Amino acid sequence: MQCTWWTLPGLAVCLAGPVRAQGVDPGLTRVAGIRVGHHTLDTRPTGCTVVLLDEPAVAGVDVRGAAPGTHEIALLRPGNTVERVDAIFLSGGSAFGLATATGVVRYLEEHHRGYVTGAGRVPIVPGAIIFDLGVGDDPTVRPDASCGYAAAMAASPDPVERGSVGVGAGATVGKLLGMDRAMKGGVGSASIALPNGLVVAALVVVNAVGDVIDPETGRVVAGARGADGIRLVDVRRILRAGTDRTAARALQQTTLAVVATNASLTRAQMTRVAQVAHDGYARAISPAHTPYDGDAIFGLATGTFDGAADLLTIGALAADVVADAILDAVRSARGLPGLPAVAELAPAGH
Repeated sequence: MQCTWWTLPGLAVCLAGPVRAQGVDPGLTRVAGIRVGHHTLDTRPTGCTVVLLDEPAVAGVDVRGAAPGTHEIALLRPGNTVERVDAIFLSGGSAFGLATATGVVRYLEEHHRGYVTGAGRVPIVPGAIIFDLGVGDDPTVRPDASCGYAAAMAASPDPVERGSVGVGAGATVGKLLGMDRAMKGGVGSASIALPNGLVVAALVVVNAVGDVIDPETGRVVAGARGADGIRLVDVRRILRAGTDRTAARALQQTTLAVVATNASLTRAQMTRVAQVAHDGYARAISPAHTPYDGDAIFGLATGTFDGAADLLTIGALAADVVADAILDAVRSARGLPGLPAVAELAPAGH
């Protein structure tokens, strides 16, 4: 049994309950059978990230943002024929980045993976993109099929690499006052395991219009900056005051997540988990699910846990790890010219 230890005078008490990974949280790869790979382009801050499954997993999806860019989403609807997927990709490059899927499919075909048909195996690879074309000097540089193939090749069960890598290389946050007041976003990951062996984990790329908020304190961690370039202005106050602001530009944002569990769930149940996991966005991003964000969450159930699947618990933990992963993303990011990261703005010792 895993324990969280509380020490009182003369007494050590073991509280059996949800345990976040100590030390380096492996993140999404804490769910056995999941590998994660990134590929970051050299010529502009952009890239792609692939979640590769050792065995096909039941999948669901929930899209809440009003400006989504997605691939193979329709097949994830409950009631459709193909229940399991072989991989999920997340890519920069806006609609151009959807070409990433072709490279992942090619990798899987070479490894004899995919849905069995009379004409051979067809890899099932849903995915989504973020808009990062305005970051860097050359918007014609964007992820393509070669990026997807390289990320799939790099996929590993090791702890997930975080920050300004893969799809998070060009991610930004706090854009409600314009890009000149924004900060660096990135990729984050987090996990929770219960004493009975149930695991719920998330990987998130944070590229939001809004600020990133620490749910435990209510404070802004990363977001729109003041004219001094250092102070965080807190867009919640700006919105409530009706202050003039630069309108966020459509199709230039989006926070994407992959939530996974080792439980055995149906597609309808996994879709419900993805829906509940969006609570993590609402806790850690303000505002979230705006008309300018393409926010979406994919859900995966590997089915390697042989215990009972408590949907309420799984959904609640999914929201927790999504919020944790959002904070992890901005805290792990590295800054770019004009786009500082949290670590650069935080005072020494903070």
